[in-house]
Amino acid sequence: MAGFKVTRISEGPVKPASATPEETLPLAWVDRYPTHRGLVESMHIFRSGAGEAPAVIRAALAKALAFFYPLAGRIVEGEQPGRPAIRCTADGVYFAEAEADCSLEDVRFLERPLLLPKEDLVPYPGDDRWPVEPHNTIMMMQITKFTCGGFVMGLRFNHASADGMGAAQFINAVGDMARGLAEPRVLPVWHREKFPDPSIKPGPLPELPVLALDYVVLDFPTAYIDGLKREYKAHSGRFCSGFDVLTAKLWQCRTRALALDPAAEVKLCFFASVRHLLKLDRGYYGNSIFPVKMSAPADKVLASSLVEVVDIIREAKDRMAVEFSRFAGEETDQDPFQMTFNYESIYVSDWSKLGFSEVDYGFGPPIFAGPLVNNDFIASVVFLKAPLPLDGTRMLASCVTKEHSEEFARGMKEDLP
Repeated sequence: MAGFKVTRISEGPVKPASATPEETLPLAWVDRYPTHRGLVESMHIFRSGAGEAPAVIRAALAKALAFFYPLAGRIVEGEQPGRPAIRCTADGVYFAEAEADCSLEDVRFLERPLLLPKEDLVPYPGDDRWPVEPHNTIMMMQITKFTCGGFVMGLRFNHASADGMGAAQFINAVGDMARGLAEPRVLPVWHREKFPDPSIKPGPLPELPVLALDYVVLDFPTAYIDGLKREYKAHSGRFCSGFDVLTAKLWQCRTRALALDPAAEVKLCFFASVRHLLKLDRGYYGNSIFPVKMSAPADKVLASSLVEVVDIIREAKDRMAVEFSRFAGEETDQDPFQMTFNYESIYVSDWSKLGFSEVDYGFGPPIFAGPLVNNDFIASVVFLKAPLPLDGTRMLASCVTKEHSEEFARGMKEDLP
């Protein structure tokens, strides 16, 4: 990894700055879903502030935890099997400070492939330092200083405690505290009982194939995305999002690159927020997501125009409210969150509007905020804000094997300025 070294200077728990309630809080049905009980890793790159950042963020973290005190606790098994909960222990969040012997420019601002191992950017403490198992740990954070004056905040956040919007809400609250606010701009609420709690049992955990996926990174300017959205408006008379048009292009280009049998079913899935359907308080930070699934024969995806593929996606999004209502009302015994992880299926995440890109600890917003790595067993794509000073959307794709990578990238680049 180019011979650069990262040294951890200090590490240990950061506890809430003031006394917090000792209680055990129930998790929602969706929080308890087995595949959500794990640490999601991300990195947040800042161009300046390294000298002050560790002390400022450490103090702000303690203040924010006084408001979000469940996040300073632990996930424990509940009184009923399969119903884990959060015990509010005030034990704190594991926090590490580190320094690298290089500049951000030396490591290409951590563009892929990474020139530093991810284990250097987020904490992986041993049992002697942190006795809580990873699946029961709620959060870990590391601030790594670089010689250029920039720093990276590496985050590990348990999906059982919050979804992406909820995690970003907390990290923004840390920024609020760092900038001297008396309380977070959005005050947290627990209210996990407001998410439906049907008696539907989660399906068995899926078998995960080893796909040896290639990594493709592309940036799409805002003007290009707006042009595709205008095409859809002319076609349908309806508005669509940038996510809709890029996901349609992605699904079509990937299907073409895979060169499947025309009758083969290709599947697409992403998760949508149901905050509006449940009328949740703005401060709700638990999981409030529901899968949007669609499938079609490969030849239909390929024979359709791009705007017609957007139609398929929009129709699936329109169905989501009805499907969620059936789930909430126990009108089905099928687990809607059960997934199929074969090569014909692709999973898409949208990080562009979660709020991580707006976090400010007093040093300005990050130049990049997104997942640290993708995996090799789920064909997946993440859309996020392109790194500053670029304008638009970045695609981090880990969805094709090497034999299909060139054709996939060629298709995605087609018509790009």
